[in-house]
Amino acid sequence: MQQRGLVHAQSNASQFPRGVIGHCPPGRRLIFAAMSRTNYDVVMSKRAATPVRFDGPVAERLASFAAANPGMSLSSAANRLVDEALRMGEHPGIMFRPGPTGRRAALAGGPDVWELVRAVKSARAAEPELADDGLLGLVAGNTGAPLRLVRAAVRYWASYPEEIDAEISAADAAEDAAEQAWRREHQLLGR
Repeated sequence: MQQRGLVHAQSNASQFPRGVIGHCPPGRRLIFAAMSRTNYDVVMSKRAATPVRFDGPVAERLASFAAANPGMSLSSAANRLVDEALRMGEHPGIMFRPGPTGRRAALAGGPDVWELVRAVKSARAAEPELADDGLLGLVAGNTGAPLRLVRAAVRYWASYPEEIDAEISAADAAEDAAEQAWRREHQLLGR
């Protein structure tokens, strides 16, 4: 894995492509971050930067959050937290929690969104003729999640299907790998 670090360089317009670090008069010393393609949390937008001022205590909490997440800049931390807050505002009942696969959408006090969506897809495959309300009721009954939260998970998936489908695919792949390892172990042991 590559490490990110600071690179010190004498500015020379021919050294760097225009737009990467902007314009700097000759002879001025620049410091810029060398970015690796691994674990880089910031997605650069085509929009101009949006200046934001935080109250002192908020800025301190943001700095603490960024420091607690290695590789995350203040800008990427602010972007993540604002995006998550907007998503939670759009989808009441949804929150975000950390885990082994990173931060993910989850039901407040319940399972991850991907888990309920996978259950809905599985129930639809098993009961293709079941009406929508019956299908969601079946999932609520089988998972123990309140019907309103199952609906919240489905609405979140409808807004961000690629995100949730990727989590489902990753979980399916991990489960398949674990099952194959279990089968090989039992085959070796003759059980």
